[in-house]
Amino acid sequence: MKAIQVKQVGGPEAMELVGLPVPEPRASEAVVKLAASGVNFIDVYNREGRYKVALPFVLGQEGAGTVTAVGADVKSVKPGDRVAWASVLGSYAEYAAVPAERLVPVPAGVTDEQAAATMLQGMTAHYLSHDTFPLKRGQTALVHAAAGGVGLLLTQMAHNIGAHVIATVSTEEKAKLAREAGADEIILYTQQDFETETKRLTAGKGVDVVYDSVGKTTFEKGLNVLRPRGMMVLYGGSSGAVPPFDLIALSQKGSLFVTRPTLGYYTLTREELLARSGAVFGMIGAGKLKLRIEHTYPLAQAQKAHRELEGRKTTGKLLLIP
Repeated sequence: MKAIQVKQVGGPEAMELVGLPVPEPRASEAVVKLAASGVNFIDVYNREGRYKVALPFVLGQEGAGTVTAVGADVKSVKPGDRVAWASVLGSYAEYAAVPAERLVPVPAGVTDEQAAATMLQGMTAHYLSHDTFPLKRGQTALVHAAAGGVGLLLTQMAHNIGAHVIATVSTEEKAKLAREAGADEIILYTQQDFETETKRLTAGKGVDVVYDSVGKTTFEKGLNVLRPRGMMVLYGGSSGAVPPFDLIALSQKGSLFVTRPTLGYYTLTREELLARSGAVFGMIGAGKLKLRIEHTYPLAQAQKAHRELEGRKTTGKLLLIP
């Protein structure tokens, strides 16, 4: 089978298209023939070595497809089942062996591509808005990179809850997408200082929560726009890692909260995984969550996909098609 393997960490050129044997399932695994694999910033962090993975490894943590074989102990899925998963390495390939307990069923009203586009980013948007900081009607959220993969889904979910959404984007094209997703206010951070604008839009009161996937270039100013006892939810670092800072600043800025969540800790049990994925698939089926799958690439063009993701040349979801 064809797969994208990383033998030494580094830039996009570290990803090699290689031939590997089709995996055989261990007792608790299922082998899945992939229909689509999601491309996410965590893949960049793995490739760069920011998140350590034993070398060599097949990249990718999100996929959807059809089960072709199961291990001796597997009862939850069978060959022919349509399934999807996230947070398991190995999806940049034609086949992947996945622990059966991490697979979720894909309902009839959801396509394989939609499932692959939803698992990581959709469940991330869900836990951010429903658990990390459970938004309530009337609260105000600042969403950075609101036209990105998670950003568009998070904006829709926040809007559906009834929260007031202030969205930051880089271009007028992305501003249009954020408005369509339900953003109430748009800040073009390439033309306006988002700290100044957010304070103006909130009459100096600040926002209840900042959802920040950008990191280095936005974190400090993000703290400055929170209301007293507001929460900074730092769930990514597309501009780089946040430098160390003195925690006393949180008290000086209003007894603020800061958290650095990851999806794995919000899908710790199979029950939680099924509930969260089911909630997201349900939103798609009901028409309450619209996916934007604008960019699909052949598996061999994984380097191009990463370059465009890191260069912020994309909106919505990126998929690799084996």
